[in-house]
Amino acid sequence: MLCGEERNLIFTFSSTKIFQKNLLTPGILLGVLFSQPISESIPVHTYSIVALDAETGELGVAVQSHWFSVGSLVPWAKAGVGAVATQSFVKVDYGPDGLKLMEGGMSAESALNKLVLEDEGEAVRQVAMIDVKGNVATHTGSKCIYAAGHQIGNNYSVQANLMENETVWPAMAKAFENTEGDLADKMMAALYAAEGEGGDIRGKQSAAMLIVTGEPTGVPWKDVVMDIRVDDHAEPLKELKRLIRIHRAYQHANKGDHYLELE
Repeated sequence: MLCGEERNLIFTFSSTKIFQKNLLTPGILLGVLFSQPISESIPVHTYSIVALDAETGELGVAVQSHWFSVGSLVPWAKAGVGAVATQSFVKVDYGPDGLKLMEGGMSAESALNKLVLEDEGEAVRQVAMIDVKGNVATHTGSKCIYAAGHQIGNNYSVQANLMENETVWPAMAKAFENTEGDLADKMMAALYAAEGEGGDIRGKQSAAMLIVTGEPTGVPWKDVVMDIRVDDHAEPLKELKRLIRIHRAYQHANKGDHYLELE
């Protein structure tokens, strides 16, 4: 992987599909060339959503990619602060650094703008941030691999790169807006919509969903509503959906035990 090394590369990519699916393996992607130094980058091309539930205040990130353990790299969130998705040729720092800036009082837009300006490799980054007030900001670098783009809506942003076509992120936005249910339901619908439009050109491998409370509880582990990862699976979205269902079942069981203890 590119992580941990400084690489001076040259990238010449027009907005056409010059790569074939069977050539876009992780190893081949590591050989793609760029016109600027890219430090500590990992080629996690993917689609994702960051969102706020205005009713509950919950903040979340959901993602799917043809990359191992995408949940360890792309999604970041902190209760009462915001959520971040950092992808394409990932600079993981956008996650913790973005949350730190938002926690310090910056809006999502100000935090993202600051980090982009400081990043020599911004042209190959794709990053979305949402703060606890619902302010959203997204950056799709000019050299993210086609098809790449994003769409910002009320309390959410959907973004994708290295996709089958440019209908992926509009379909995600429509699904999120038109789906009933809680934040997990709506974000899951967005992921399925992306896959329905062709998804990642390379295929699928891992997925994740991270949701935190809108207000910090003072106990960090209680701030996490849901943190589910599918690191390696032939059908990561189906597996993610299954695990979410199990997670909810255990939540209900735990509540039942709690009420029994009260008696």
